[in-house]
Amino acid sequence: MTDKLFQFLDLPRQPPRTVPVAIRVLGYGEIAGEFATSEAAAQSGRCIDCGNPYCAHACPVHNHIPQWLRLVQEGRITEAAALMYETNPLPEICGRVCPQDRLCEGACTLEQTAFGAVTIGSVERWVTDEALRQGWRPDLSQVRETGRRVAVVGAGPAGLACADRLRHAGVAVDVFDRQREIGGLLTFGIPPFKLDKAVVRTRRALLEGMGVRFHLGVEIGAGIPLGDLLADYDAVFLGTGAYTFVDGALPGRALAGVHDALPFLVANVERLLDDAPLPEALNLAGKHVVVLGGGDTGMDCNRTALRLGAASVTCVYRRDEASMPGSTREVGYSREEGVRFLFQRQPVALLGEGGRVCAVRVVATELADDGHGRLQPRNVPGTETELRADVVIQAFGFRPSPPAWCAAHGLQLHADGRLRVGGDGRLPFQTTHPRVFAGGDNVRGADLVVRAVHDGREAAAAIAQALQVAAAALETA
Repeated sequence: MTDKLFQFLDLPRQPPRTVPVAIRVLGYGEIAGEFATSEAAAQSGRCIDCGNPYCAHACPVHNHIPQWLRLVQEGRITEAAALMYETNPLPEICGRVCPQDRLCEGACTLEQTAFGAVTIGSVERWVTDEALRQGWRPDLSQVRETGRRVAVVGAGPAGLACADRLRHAGVAVDVFDRQREIGGLLTFGIPPFKLDKAVVRTRRALLEGMGVRFHLGVEIGAGIPLGDLLADYDAVFLGTGAYTFVDGALPGRALAGVHDALPFLVANVERLLDDAPLPEALNLAGKHVVVLGGGDTGMDCNRTALRLGAASVTCVYRRDEASMPGSTREVGYSREEGVRFLFQRQPVALLGEGGRVCAVRVVATELADDGHGRLQPRNVPGTETELRADVVIQAFGFRPSPPAWCAAHGLQLHADGRLRVGGDGRLPFQTTHPRVFAGGDNVRGADLVVRAVHDGREAAAAIAQALQVAAAALETA
């Protein structure tokens, strides 16, 4: 890969410096700094080009990681960005929000040693930002327009990825979303300190430059029936996400001061977008906050609560730290910023006083093998304790929210509300309606952004294939 394959011996892993804690908790700016060009090249040069790129295999979109690390080391930044874009329609977003420690970096050969993984995620973020500054844009000069039209419902990561790849296939695309901005949870769910909303706006400008048309503030099924889309377009892609929260059904959940994670995060992002005053419901100044749940959404709630002035934030998780589903990086950021973690505690009730929550009753757990490959928490009798809580945020996860009109159009669902796709002779990501495709969280259940990007990309390929077959059938008819 380079003249010196063992640069990692002399150069330690060094991500970009983060904003100091005392400063970053005062606002919502992205906390990760940027590489200088020389630093990005040097960190890229730590790759040993191991010959069997475990990093690329672990990446859900199978990025050509060793190849673009080489280009960065050689100073060929726009070429590196173009190579990233071949596999990932949203690289600047995945570079920010992917849990690289569980994916590419976790699989890096150097991570299995004392030297530490190549800083793949930080390089990815820097390359895409720098290439855009240098004027790189997606190249559609060789695209041949087919005259076909596809409607994309949902402007989240799956929908945006699908729209991007359909344009490369010469298909005209209209994207419909009920929100006022594109991005779905990229805009409204992920806090700005992880993903600055200017990044999403830049992606919108790129897509519009490619010919994608956005129709925002439009809810399919309410403003426009799905039948109208099926009448006007050759195919429809559904990227409607997963917004139904998992309800822990805890006694006391109706008490004032109890929030569900997504409405809490969305309300805060919306007031930031509007530059609006802090509403009383989000004023956590001097309050003791307990966050229930150990995933990335829980970490977002932890860190948002601190920025809203909480006197303390305690994160309760029913398993041990090693079992946490969230990124270890985000757990580390939460700790740095002052969050206290309480592991192997199961919340059993929310206690109130005067109609407001005042405490969370928890019980200690022990982990037992259930015979299915994962240790399951089991409550330990006689270990109940109470945690002071002026505010409780429930972050137990999300399920798909299938539109009410699915059944009327023959779209079959799994028992948990996920859309059925593929199988029984259908194309990948093709639903039980032959001209409707779907992908992302409405198919998988709540999952990573990068997997939604993968689904949108692959669904676009399946749609393009279906349109080609239909066109060939018309020609021979």
